[in-house]
Amino acid sequence: MKIVAGNFKSNLTRSASMEYLTALDSMLNTEMCRNKDIYIFPSNTSLVQNNYKHITLGAQNCNDSDSGAFTGEASLLHLQEFEINTILIGHSERRNIFFENDNICARKFEYFKSHNFKIFYCIGESLGIREGGKYLEFLESQLSFIDTNYKNLIIAYEPIWAIGTGLNASVEQICECISHLRGISNAPIIYGGSVNENNSNDILRISDGILVGSASLDINKFYKIISD
Repeated sequence: MKIVAGNFKSNLTRSASMEYLTALDSMLNTEMCRNKDIYIFPSNTSLVQNNYKHITLGAQNCNDSDSGAFTGEASLLHLQEFEINTILIGHSERRNIFFENDNICARKFEYFKSHNFKIFYCIGESLGIREGGKYLEFLESQLSFIDTNYKNLIIAYEPIWAIGTGLNASVEQICECISHLRGISNAPIIYGGSVNENNSNDILRISDGILVGSASLDINKFYKIISD
């Protein structure tokens, strides 16, 4: 089973997201999704009831709390309202822009693991680490903070230098990292980083799935990625 996930980031309004999700769900069919699990991560303000036939909704971010005095944050209570039990943790934008280090990511992981969430745990190296040659050790260190045997874990390998840059790791580079990560965990390993309708097939052949950013915002491009 291949995983095809779309991360809307801070794009599309609530009404636009609802229109997109309804349209995409109607475009898909059981045969098309027989060998693919489809996930969409809208912005938190665009979360809706998780009851689509062919799509599973997830949260891009959530505080590791049931509820409480956490101004500006969504908590578990907000996700439960929509029956959402899938979450992204450790995306490079959360790590780099919002300073979520390995300890914070691990804390979130433990919290949502305790609630049996499906966790897409993101890891990836910067260009400096890649060029320094210690990228495999770095990826391994990021995973050392969490339970890599957790049954609902999906590891998302996203080299930071390839996210939103139009650059993409070569097939050889992706294969090397995925092969190394398979020696650490039996969890599905997916790839993200400038994935689009032109390279998705090649990446799907060597990984367990893909995490699509900007290309997922165009319903026709994302449909092509799913249906090819």
